[in-house]
Amino acid sequence: MADFQAGIGPFLGIFLLAHGWQSGLVGTVMTMGGVAGMLMGIPAGALIDQTRRKRLWVIVAGVCTIAASAIILLSQEFWVVAGSQLATGIAGAVIIPAVTGITLGMVHQKGFVRQNGLNQAFNHAGNMVGAGLSGYLGWKFGFPAVFALAAVFGALSIASVLMIPAKSIDHAAARGMKEDDAEAKLSGLQILVECKPLLILAVALAAFHLGNAAMLPLYGMAVVSNAQSNGPWFVALTVIIAQGTMIVASLIAMRMAEEKGYWLVLLISFIALPIRGLIASQVLVPWGVYPVQMLDGVGAGLQSVAVPGLVARILNGTGRINAGQGAIATMQGLGAALSPVLGGWIAQIFGYEIAFVVLGSFALISVACWLGFSGLLKPACSGSSGENAFLADAQNVRDDPFPRGRASGG
Repeated sequence: MADFQAGIGPFLGIFLLAHGWQSGLVGTVMTMGGVAGMLMGIPAGALIDQTRRKRLWVIVAGVCTIAASAIILLSQEFWVVAGSQLATGIAGAVIIPAVTGITLGMVHQKGFVRQNGLNQAFNHAGNMVGAGLSGYLGWKFGFPAVFALAAVFGALSIASVLMIPAKSIDHAAARGMKEDDAEAKLSGLQILVECKPLLILAVALAAFHLGNAAMLPLYGMAVVSNAQSNGPWFVALTVIIAQGTMIVASLIAMRMAEEKGYWLVLLISFIALPIRGLIASQVLVPWGVYPVQMLDGVGAGLQSVAVPGLVARILNGTGRINAGQGAIATMQGLGAALSPVLGGWIAQIFGYEIAFVVLGSFALISVACWLGFSGLLKPACSGSSGENAFLADAQNVRDDPFPRGRASGG
Protein backbone atom coordinates (compact mmCIF):
# COMPACT_ATOMS: atom_id res chain seq x y z
CA MET A 1 0.00 0.00 0.00
CA ALA A 2 2.96 2.34 0.51
CA ASP A 3 3.41 3.30 -3.15
CA PHE A 4 -0.38 3.20 -3.65
CA GLN A 5 -0.82 5.84 -0.94
CA ALA A 6 2.06 8.10 -1.98
CA GLY A 7 1.29 8.34 -5.71
CA ILE A 8 3.59 10.92 -7.25
CA GLY A 9 4.18 12.60 -3.88
CA PRO A 10 7.96 12.11 -3.53
CA PHE A 11 8.48 13.11 -7.18
CA LEU A 12 6.16 16.13 -7.25
CA GLY A 13 8.82 18.79 -6.67
CA ILE A 14 11.11 17.52 -9.44
CA PHE A 15 8.17 17.01 -11.80
CA LEU A 16 6.96 20.59 -11.35
CA LEU A 17 10.47 22.06 -11.58
CA ALA A 18 10.80 20.32 -14.94
CA HIS A 19 7.65 22.16 -16.06
CA GLY A 20 8.92 25.61 -15.15
CA TRP A 21 7.76 26.01 -11.55
CA GLN A 22 9.82 27.84 -8.90
CA SER A 23 10.61 26.36 -5.47
CA GLY A 24 8.38 28.84 -3.63
CA LEU A 25 5.31 27.96 -5.70
CA VAL A 26 6.04 24.24 -5.36
CA GLY A 27 6.13 24.66 -1.60
CA THR A 28 2.84 26.56 -1.72
CA VAL A 29 0.84 23.78 -3.39
CA MET A 30 2.41 21.19 -1.10
CA THR A 31 1.33 23.31 1.85
CA MET A 32 -2.25 23.47 0.54
CA GLY A 33 -2.41 19.68 0.47
CA GLY A 34 -0.93 19.50 3.94
CA VAL A 35 -3.50 21.95 5.30
CA ALA A 36 -6.35 19.90 3.80
CA GLY A 37 -5.02 16.75 5.45
CA MET A 38 -4.54 18.60 8.71
CA LEU A 39 -8.12 19.87 8.80
CA MET A 40 -9.45 16.38 8.09
CA GLY A 41 -7.34 14.65 10.76
CA ILE A 42 -9.82 14.61 13.65
CA PRO A 43 -12.97 14.09 11.51
CA ALA A 44 -11.26 11.21 9.70
CA GLY A 45 -10.20 9.60 12.97
CA ALA A 46 -13.68 10.02 14.44
CA LEU A 47 -15.14 8.45 11.29
CA ILE A 48 -12.87 5.42 11.63
CA ASP A 49 -13.79 5.09 15.32
CA GLN A 50 -17.48 5.04 14.37
CA THR A 51 -17.57 3.06 11.13
CA ARG A 52 -17.66 -0.71 10.80
CA ARG A 53 -16.46 -0.42 7.18
CA LYS A 54 -12.83 0.37 7.83
CA ARG A 55 -11.59 -1.72 4.90
CA LEU A 56 -13.82 0.18 2.47
CA TRP A 57 -12.47 3.55 3.58
CA VAL A 58 -8.89 2.41 2.99
CA ILE A 59 -9.81 1.43 -0.56
CA VAL A 60 -11.80 4.58 -1.35
CA ALA A 61 -9.10 6.90 -0.03
CA GLY A 62 -6.36 5.08 -1.92
CA VAL A 63 -8.23 5.21 -5.22
CA CYS A 64 -8.79 8.94 -4.72
CA THR A 65 -5.06 9.43 -4.21
CA ILE A 66 -4.21 7.72 -7.49
CA ALA A 67 -6.88 9.64 -9.41
CA ALA A 68 -5.74 12.97 -7.95
CA SER A 69 -2.13 12.30 -8.83
CA ALA A 70 -3.01 11.25 -12.39
CA ILE A 71 -4.68 14.61 -13.02
CA ILE A 72 -1.29 16.33 -12.79
CA LEU A 73 -0.18 14.47 -15.90
CA LEU A 74 -2.92 16.17 -17.90
CA SER A 75 -2.27 19.71 -16.72
CA GLN A 76 0.34 21.53 -14.68
CA GLU A 77 -1.80 24.65 -14.20
CA PHE A 78 -1.64 25.99 -10.64
CA TRP A 79 -5.24 25.28 -9.65
CA VAL A 80 -5.19 21.80 -11.17
CA VAL A 81 -2.10 20.89 -9.19
CA ALA A 82 -3.49 22.59 -6.08
CA GLY A 83 -6.77 20.65 -6.37
CA SER A 84 -4.85 17.43 -6.75
CA GLN A 85 -2.87 18.11 -3.60
CA LEU A 86 -6.03 18.99 -1.67
CA ALA A 87 -7.63 15.66 -2.64
CA THR A 88 -4.47 13.73 -1.81
CA GLY A 89 -4.22 15.37 1.61
CA ILE A 90 -7.81 14.51 2.48
CA ALA A 91 -7.43 10.91 1.32
CA GLY A 92 -4.22 10.47 3.31
CA ALA A 93 -5.97 11.70 6.45
CA VAL A 94 -8.37 8.75 6.19
CA ILE A 95 -5.91 5.98 5.32
CA ILE A 96 -3.65 6.38 8.36
CA PRO A 97 -6.26 5.98 11.13
CA ALA A 98 -8.06 3.31 9.09
CA VAL A 99 -5.00 1.07 8.94
CA THR A 100 -4.27 1.74 12.62
CA GLY A 101 -7.86 0.91 13.55
CA ILE A 102 -7.86 -2.30 11.55
CA THR A 103 -4.62 -3.37 13.22
CA LEU A 104 -5.82 -2.59 16.73
CA GLY A 105 -9.12 -4.32 16.01
CA MET A 106 -7.33 -7.52 15.01
CA VAL A 107 -4.61 -7.79 17.66
CA HIS A 108 -6.00 -5.58 20.50
CA GLN A 109 -3.78 -3.63 22.89
CA LYS A 110 -1.81 -6.69 23.92
CA GLY A 111 -0.45 -7.24 20.43
CA PHE A 112 -0.37 -3.70 19.08
CA VAL A 113 3.24 -2.79 19.90
CA ARG A 114 4.65 -5.75 17.99
CA GLN A 115 2.16 -5.75 15.11
CA ASN A 116 2.44 -2.02 14.54
CA GLY A 117 6.22 -2.37 14.47
CA LEU A 118 5.95 -5.09 11.85
CA ASN A 119 3.40 -3.06 9.89
CA GLN A 120 5.77 -0.11 9.74
CA ALA A 121 8.76 -2.25 8.76
CA PHE A 122 6.77 -3.66 5.82
CA ASN A 123 5.41 -0.20 5.01
CA HIS A 124 8.93 1.19 4.72
CA ALA A 125 10.00 -1.82 2.67
CA GLY A 126 7.11 -1.13 0.30
CA ASN A 127 8.15 2.50 0.01
CA MET A 128 11.73 1.48 -0.73
CA VAL A 129 10.77 -1.01 -3.45
CA GLY A 130 8.20 1.38 -4.90
CA ALA A 131 10.68 4.24 -5.01
CA GLY A 132 13.34 2.08 -6.66
CA LEU A 133 10.95 0.89 -9.34
CA SER A 134 9.52 4.40 -9.79
CA GLY A 135 13.01 5.86 -10.20
CA TYR A 136 13.97 3.27 -12.79
CA LEU A 137 10.72 3.53 -14.74
CA GLY A 138 10.76 7.34 -14.51
CA TRP A 139 14.29 7.42 -15.88
CA LYS A 140 13.49 4.88 -18.61
CA PHE A 141 9.98 5.94 -19.66
CA GLY A 142 9.23 9.28 -17.96
CA PHE A 143 6.87 10.36 -15.20
CA PRO A 144 3.74 8.63 -16.63
CA ALA A 145 5.37 5.31 -15.74
CA VAL A 146 5.47 6.39 -12.09
CA PHE A 147 1.69 6.78 -12.10
CA ALA A 148 1.20 3.46 -13.86
CA LEU A 149 3.26 1.69 -11.21
CA ALA A 150 1.23 3.29 -8.42
CA ALA A 151 -1.97 2.07 -10.10
CA VAL A 152 -0.62 -1.50 -10.25
CA PHE A 153 0.24 -1.39 -6.56
CA GLY A 154 -3.23 0.03 -5.97
CA ALA A 155 -4.89 -3.02 -7.48
CA LEU A 156 -2.73 -5.31 -5.36
CA SER A 157 -3.49 -3.26 -2.25
CA ILE A 158 -7.25 -3.45 -2.79
CA ALA A 159 -7.03 -7.22 -3.18
CA SER A 160 -4.96 -7.48 0.00
CA VAL A 161 -7.36 -5.37 2.08
CA LEU A 162 -10.34 -7.40 0.87
CA MET A 163 -8.57 -10.60 1.98
CA ILE A 164 -8.81 -9.44 5.61
CA PRO A 165 -12.01 -11.08 6.93
CA ALA A 166 -14.43 -8.44 8.17
CA LYS A 167 -15.27 -10.54 11.21
CA SER A 168 -11.61 -10.54 12.31
CA ILE A 169 -11.86 -6.84 13.23
CA ASP A 170 -13.14 -6.15 16.76
CA HIS A 171 -14.54 -2.63 16.29
CA ALA A 172 -14.76 -1.93 20.03
CA ALA A 173 -11.08 -2.76 20.49
CA ALA A 174 -10.28 -0.84 17.29
CA ARG A 175 -11.49 2.40 18.86
CA GLY A 176 -9.98 1.74 22.30
CA MET A 177 -12.91 0.69 24.46
CA LYS A 178 -11.88 -1.19 27.59
CA GLU A 179 -11.68 -4.84 26.70
CA ASP A 180 -12.45 -6.11 30.21
CA ASP A 181 -15.34 -3.75 31.01
CA ALA A 182 -18.67 -4.40 29.34
CA GLU A 183 -20.13 -1.19 30.85
CA ALA A 184 -17.33 1.12 29.73
CA LYS A 185 -18.60 4.46 28.44
CA LEU A 186 -17.41 6.37 25.41
CA SER A 187 -15.50 9.54 26.28
CA GLY A 188 -16.40 12.83 24.63
CA LEU A 189 -14.13 14.40 22.04
CA GLN A 190 -13.09 16.98 24.64
CA ILE A 191 -10.72 14.30 25.93
CA LEU A 192 -8.41 15.31 23.07
CA VAL A 193 -7.83 18.78 24.55
CA GLU A 194 -8.00 17.75 28.22
CA CYS A 195 -5.31 15.08 28.06
CA LYS A 196 -1.96 16.69 29.00
CA PRO A 197 0.31 13.89 27.72
CA LEU A 198 -1.48 14.02 24.35
CA LEU A 199 -1.03 17.79 24.14
CA ILE A 200 2.69 17.60 24.94
CA LEU A 201 3.17 14.92 22.31
CA ALA A 202 1.24 17.05 19.78
CA VAL A 203 3.36 20.17 20.32
CA ALA A 204 6.64 18.24 20.10
CA LEU A 205 5.60 16.54 16.86
CA ALA A 206 4.30 19.76 15.30
CA ALA A 207 7.68 21.42 15.84
CA PHE A 208 9.53 18.39 14.47
CA HIS A 209 7.48 18.22 11.27
CA LEU A 210 7.77 21.97 10.73
CA GLY A 211 11.45 21.32 10.14
CA ASN A 212 11.31 17.84 8.68
CA ALA A 213 8.63 17.84 5.97
CA ALA A 214 10.34 20.16 3.49
CA MET A 215 13.85 18.80 3.84
CA LEU A 216 13.59 15.86 1.42
CA PRO A 217 11.99 17.73 -1.51
CA LEU A 218 14.31 20.72 -0.97
CA TYR A 219 17.40 18.53 -0.88
CA GLY A 220 16.33 16.84 -4.09
CA MET A 221 15.69 20.17 -5.78
CA ALA A 222 19.00 21.61 -4.51
CA VAL A 223 21.10 18.84 -6.01
CA VAL A 224 19.10 18.42 -9.22
CA SER A 225 18.92 22.19 -9.88
CA ASN A 226 22.72 22.25 -9.95
CA ALA A 227 22.56 19.67 -12.77
CA GLN A 228 24.43 17.20 -10.61
CA SER A 229 22.02 14.30 -10.91
CA ASN A 230 19.19 12.77 -12.94
CA GLY A 231 15.91 13.99 -11.42
CA PRO A 232 13.69 10.90 -11.13
CA TRP A 233 16.53 8.59 -10.18
CA PHE A 234 17.97 10.94 -7.57
CA VAL A 235 14.57 11.39 -5.90
CA ALA A 236 14.13 7.62 -5.91
CA LEU A 237 17.54 7.20 -4.31
CA THR A 238 16.67 9.62 -1.50
CA VAL A 239 13.54 7.61 -0.74
CA ILE A 240 15.28 4.24 -0.99
CA ILE A 241 18.01 5.20 1.48
CA ALA A 242 15.56 6.72 3.96
CA GLN A 243 13.08 3.86 3.76
CA GLY A 244 15.78 1.22 4.02
CA THR A 245 16.96 2.86 7.23
CA MET A 246 13.37 3.09 8.44
CA ILE A 247 12.96 -0.68 8.16
CA VAL A 248 15.77 -1.19 10.64
CA ALA A 249 14.65 1.75 12.80
CA SER A 250 11.10 0.39 12.99
CA LEU A 251 12.26 -2.99 14.23
CA ILE A 252 14.59 -1.35 16.76
CA ALA A 253 11.77 0.93 17.92
CA MET A 254 9.49 -2.06 18.38
CA ARG A 255 12.07 -3.77 20.59
CA MET A 256 12.84 -0.60 22.56
CA ALA A 257 9.13 0.07 23.13
CA GLU A 258 8.59 -3.44 24.43
CA GLU A 259 11.50 -3.21 26.86
CA LYS A 260 11.73 0.48 27.89
CA GLY A 261 8.66 2.29 26.64
CA TYR A 262 8.25 4.98 24.02
CA TRP A 263 9.79 8.08 25.62
CA LEU A 264 13.42 7.36 24.72
CA VAL A 265 12.43 6.25 21.21
CA LEU A 266 10.85 9.63 20.51
CA LEU A 267 13.71 11.60 22.07
CA ILE A 268 16.22 9.95 19.73
CA SER A 269 13.96 10.68 16.75
CA PHE A 270 13.85 14.39 17.65
CA ILE A 271 17.64 14.67 18.04
CA ALA A 272 18.25 13.23 14.56
CA LEU A 273 16.72 16.23 12.72
CA PRO A 274 19.10 19.07 13.77
CA ILE A 275 22.07 16.87 12.88
CA ARG A 276 20.47 16.12 9.52
CA GLY A 277 19.91 19.82 8.80
CA LEU A 278 23.54 20.70 9.49
CA ILE A 279 24.85 17.92 7.26
CA ALA A 280 22.42 18.81 4.45
CA SER A 281 23.60 22.43 4.50
CA GLN A 282 27.23 21.38 4.01
CA VAL A 283 27.01 18.52 1.49
CA LEU A 284 24.86 19.65 -1.43
CA VAL A 285 26.34 16.98 -3.69
CA PRO A 286 24.92 13.64 -4.84
CA TRP A 287 26.83 11.52 -2.30
CA GLY A 288 25.43 13.66 0.52
CA VAL A 289 22.12 11.89 0.09
CA TYR A 290 23.45 8.95 2.10
CA PRO A 291 24.04 10.60 5.51
CA VAL A 292 21.14 13.06 5.06
CA GLN A 293 18.56 10.41 4.24
CA MET A 294 19.86 7.85 6.72
CA LEU A 295 19.17 10.38 9.47
CA ASP A 296 15.73 10.94 7.97
CA GLY A 297 15.20 7.21 8.23
CA VAL A 298 16.19 7.19 11.88
CA GLY A 299 13.76 9.96 12.84
CA ALA A 300 10.79 8.89 10.75
CA GLY A 301 11.29 5.17 11.34
CA LEU A 302 11.30 5.52 15.12
CA GLN A 303 8.28 7.80 15.08
CA SER A 304 6.26 5.56 12.77
CA VAL A 305 6.21 2.96 15.55
CA ALA A 306 6.27 5.15 18.65
CA VAL A 307 3.58 7.70 17.80
CA PRO A 308 0.64 5.37 17.03
CA GLY A 309 1.64 3.08 19.89
CA LEU A 310 1.89 5.90 22.40
CA VAL A 311 -1.45 7.42 21.38
CA ALA A 312 -3.06 3.98 21.70
CA ARG A 313 -1.65 3.70 25.23
CA ILE A 314 -2.62 7.20 26.32
CA LEU A 315 -6.23 6.92 25.12
CA ASN A 316 -6.86 3.27 25.89
CA GLY A 317 -10.26 2.98 27.52
CA THR A 318 -11.68 6.20 26.08
CA GLY A 319 -13.05 4.81 22.81
CA ARG A 320 -11.36 7.71 21.00
CA ILE A 321 -8.05 6.21 19.93
CA ASN A 322 -8.43 6.88 16.21
CA ALA A 323 -9.80 10.38 16.82
CA GLY A 324 -6.68 10.87 18.95
CA GLN A 325 -4.55 9.55 16.11
CA GLY A 326 -6.29 12.08 13.88
CA ALA A 327 -5.63 14.88 16.37
CA ILE A 328 -1.94 14.03 16.47
CA ALA A 329 -1.91 13.77 12.68
CA THR A 330 -3.49 17.24 12.60
CA MET A 331 -0.66 18.70 14.65
CA GLN A 332 1.91 16.84 12.56
CA GLY A 333 0.11 18.12 9.49
CA LEU A 334 0.18 21.67 10.81
CA GLY A 335 3.95 21.54 10.98
CA ALA A 336 4.27 19.62 7.73
CA ALA A 337 1.90 21.98 5.91
CA LEU A 338 3.86 25.07 6.87
CA SER A 339 7.23 23.45 6.24
CA PRO A 340 7.28 23.39 2.40
CA VAL A 341 6.19 26.99 1.96
CA LEU A 342 8.56 28.16 4.70
CA GLY A 343 11.48 26.12 3.41
CA GLY A 344 10.73 26.91 -0.21
CA TRP A 345 10.74 30.68 0.26
CA ILE A 346 13.79 30.63 2.54
CA ALA A 347 15.64 28.62 -0.10
CA GLN A 348 14.55 30.98 -2.86
CA ILE A 349 15.57 34.14 -0.95
CA PHE A 350 18.56 33.05 1.16
CA GLY A 351 19.71 29.82 -0.47
CA TYR A 352 19.35 26.13 0.26
CA GLU A 353 22.12 26.05 2.88
CA ILE A 354 20.36 28.53 5.18
CA ALA A 355 17.03 26.77 4.63
CA PHE A 356 18.39 23.44 5.88
CA VAL A 357 19.89 24.97 9.03
CA VAL A 358 16.67 26.80 9.87
CA LEU A 359 14.50 23.74 9.25
CA GLY A 360 16.71 21.49 11.35
CA SER A 361 16.65 23.92 14.27
CA PHE A 362 12.90 23.51 14.80
CA ALA A 363 13.46 20.05 16.28
CA LEU A 364 15.31 21.70 19.17
CA ILE A 365 11.87 22.86 20.31
CA SER A 366 10.75 19.22 20.31
CA VAL A 367 13.76 18.14 22.36
CA ALA A 368 13.25 20.95 24.87
CA CYS A 369 9.56 20.15 25.17
CA TRP A 370 10.18 16.43 25.62
CA LEU A 371 12.86 16.89 28.26
CA GLY A 372 11.25 19.83 30.02
CA PHE A 373 7.82 18.29 30.57
CA SER A 374 8.75 14.64 31.07
CA GLY A 375 8.85 14.89 34.84
CA LEU A 376 5.91 17.30 35.20
CA LEU A 377 3.12 15.30 33.60
CA LYS A 378 0.18 14.40 35.81
CA PRO A 379 -2.88 12.20 35.13
CA ALA A 380 -5.34 14.14 32.98
CA CYS A 381 -7.09 11.76 30.59
CA SER A 382 -10.28 10.73 32.38
CA GLY A 383 -11.25 7.24 31.42
CA SER A 384 -7.81 6.47 30.03
CA SER A 385 -5.98 3.69 31.79
CA GLY A 386 -3.09 4.15 29.35
CA GLU A 387 -1.79 7.41 30.81
CA ASN A 388 0.10 5.73 33.65
CA ALA A 389 2.01 3.77 31.05
CA PHE A 390 2.91 7.08 29.36
CA LEU A 391 4.10 8.54 32.66
CA ALA A 392 6.39 5.57 33.09
CA ASP A 393 7.65 6.11 29.55
CA ALA A 394 8.17 9.81 30.12
CA GLN A 395 10.27 9.21 33.22
CA ASN A 396 12.05 6.31 31.53
CA VAL A 397 11.10 3.99 34.38
CA ARG A 398 12.35 0.52 33.62
CA ASP A 399 9.73 -1.18 35.79
CA ASP A 400 6.78 0.00 33.68
CA PRO A 401 4.23 -2.68 34.66
CA PHE A 402 2.97 -3.04 31.11
CA PRO A 403 5.96 -2.53 28.80
CA ARG A 404 4.57 -4.89 26.20
CA GLY A 405 1.25 -3.09 25.86
CA ARG A 406 -0.96 -5.63 27.69
CA ALA A 407 -4.54 -4.48 27.88
CA SER A 408 -4.69 -3.94 31.64
CA GLY A 409 -3.21 -0.53 32.42
CA GLY A 410 -2.44 0.23 28.77
